[in-house]
Amino acid sequence: MTQPHRYGPVLGIAFLILVAVSLWGWYSLQPGDQPPRSAPSVSIRPEVSVVEVVPQSYQAQLKGYGSAQAHYAVTLTAQVSGQVKRLNPAFASGRHVKADTLLAQLEDSRYQAEVASAQQALASARVALLEEQREGAQAEAEWARSGLEGAPESPLVLRQPQLAAAQATLQQAQASLANARHQLKDTRVLAPFDAVVVSRAISPGTQVQSGATLGELVSTDYVEIRVSLPPSDWAQLPGEDQLNAGQWPVTLRDAQTQSQWQGHVIRTEGTLDDTTRQRALILAVDQPFEQTPPLLPGTFVEALIPGRTLNQLWALPATALSQSGKLWYLREDQTLAAFEAQPRFSHHGLIFIEPPEPLAIAPQQVLTQPLHSYTPGMAVTPVLIQPTEKPSQPADRSKLNTEFQEPQA
Repeated sequence: MTQPHRYGPVLGIAFLILVAVSLWGWYSLQPGDQPPRSAPSVSIRPEVSVVEVVPQSYQAQLKGYGSAQAHYAVTLTAQVSGQVKRLNPAFASGRHVKADTLLAQLEDSRYQAEVASAQQALASARVALLEEQREGAQAEAEWARSGLEGAPESPLVLRQPQLAAAQATLQQAQASLANARHQLKDTRVLAPFDAVVVSRAISPGTQVQSGATLGELVSTDYVEIRVSLPPSDWAQLPGEDQLNAGQWPVTLRDAQTQSQWQGHVIRTEGTLDDTTRQRALILAVDQPFEQTPPLLPGTFVEALIPGRTLNQLWALPATALSQSGKLWYLREDQTLAAFEAQPRFSHHGLIFIEPPEPLAIAPQQVLTQPLHSYTPGMAVTPVLIQPTEKPSQPADRSKLNTEFQEPQA
């Protein structure tokens, strides 16, 4: 009996697959059948955040930095030699002293003796002058009685040189007494002005020589802050007469603690720095040690200086200016355009830009966060951001305290 071929089932399945493929190909090529069409492409415009701005007037706000320095700082030195006999307890670091306060007393017995000696020498010089004046008067009388005509051959006859010498001796004695009294006075070390003691270098019993350091003081009347500004900032300040009048206000802030103090401009410097080519504005805070907290000499501060009122400026968030220094805005056809911009000043996260004249005529929509991929003429969909103003700010400064917020979903 013959067995069936073992490949029979496989060949049958292959035959069926071949038939199915042939039939599918025949039907797909029949007239009227069309290949499937792809869906039409849709152009998607990216959304961009914009703020609508119009030119307005704003008061310039300038920033500068500097270190507070005492109005006066002095190193006390001994004017005479001697031993320290007494010290005022207030002559210690951190203590406040008034002007003319006695800080230290040196041994003065030697200087008192020198004053007494100078007084004796002065008295003797006065007596000698009186005697010489009498001798001169007698010499003139004798010359007159002699009957000789004209002047004597030598001024010694009338004792004129002797009189001049006596007068000079008197003047020298007077000067010596004044010097002796001045040295005696210098044994008393006094505070030259209202001050805070920075350091003391002597103790009771210390033997000091003339010129030796006794201590250091700084004045308490006011501190000065020297702030260097570039020419572009000076152009936004009022006139120098107004600045030098001493009434122009400034706000100072500690860069570390954020403490604030109110000060004023006291003067302007008349030269440029050789290195930075900048000019300095000198600010002051009165009675710095009585402030809360005290403004101590050496504190590094940020100065906020109001300037002149500038017209035709846009107020924009700082993020609106690209890293390449451009502002992007929308044309009427909702496409992008840009121009290079330099902020006139910045304040509270805002930059203030003077727009090109054609853009200042009507309100414009400016991008708040431009990307590097943006190109001129690119079609976009704008999303308007509404500015909100801080209600706690005074009305005349509200334009300088505007924040831009995304609309709530």
